[in-house]
Amino acid sequence: MARFDREAAEAAGMIPAQASGEAYYELGMMYASGRAVPTDLVAAHKWFNIAVAQGCRPAAERRAELAQEMSAAEIAAAQRDARLWLTRR
Repeated sequence: MARFDREAAEAAGMIPAQASGEAYYELGMMYASGRAVPTDLVAAHKWFNIAVAQGCRPAAERRAELAQEMSAAEIAAAQRDARLWLTRR
């Protein structure tokens, strides 16, 4: 599955350095729907987690919907990736 870190996303112009929760929500939507990037549920869940951490309430609902389509291992990977990303900011 394709994943990238914050620096790569910023370099690609996908998210600004000081992005809002809504920007991370949109990134999650891109990965969930395969819009402009390959569909990747783990990456989508990761970005929804980050959006929630940044105060974006709608991301929590999308994350819950997405989790119904994922295995426990995939959800754990997404949560681990989100924690790692948040601690490296």
